Amino acid sequence: MQRMKIWDLPTRLFHWATVLLVLGAWLSQEFDRMELHVLIGYAILTLIIFRVIWGLIGSDTARFTHFLRSPLQALHHLRHLTRREADREIGHNAAGGWMVLLMLLLLGAQAVTGLFANDDGNTEGPLMHLVSKDQSDAMSHLHALNFGLIEAVIALHILAILAYAIIKRHDLVRPMLSGVKAMPEDVAAPRLAGPVRALLALALAVGVVALIVRL
Repeated sequence: MQRMKIWDLPTRLFHWATVLLVLGAWLSQEFDRMELHVLIGYAILTLIIFRVIWGLIGSDTARFTHFLRSPLQALHHLRHLTRREADREIGHNAAGGWMVLLMLLLLGAQAVTGLFANDDGNTEGPLMHLVSKDQSDAMSHLHALNFGLIEAVIALHILAILAYAIIKRHDLVRPMLSGVKAMPEDVAAPRLAGPVRALLALALAVGVVALIVRL
């Protein structure tokens, strides 16, 4: 076995920042801190846009073309979930890749519906004026329903991590913290993109969200 760098810093920061921001979004709504809730929504939208860009131009393990495989491959992977074997996956496995895409879609939908939503009080999304009140109310309803889906996917994600740890003895958390994973010696290391490219992607994401807010 060899120690191999498989996760770049931008991907890891995105992952853990998203965890904290989703938690912050829930807490700010629960404690009626809606100004903070809106700011967190902007931050989440920025991260989602960054991740989409990074999925196109980032490191091998961050690219959609690397971890999005056919649904049949994902089902084949899940069929062998109970088989204990060495972890040879560089990055997301076939099933995990679809989980990542689903979470990105749900978080993106949450951020976008929030832009048009209102709470029949003092809080309005920055793009609410572009739609009617009825349409804004519908967006607000979808915003609430979609968060329930996000909670369900988060629970499924945690259960999957526990299943891999208990059944297959695969540690999926530590590599996402350190970026390093023990891999068989015959596995080639992925190509990791540099920080300048990540900063450019982040700057573009910030610019897009800033433009939306100014509208």
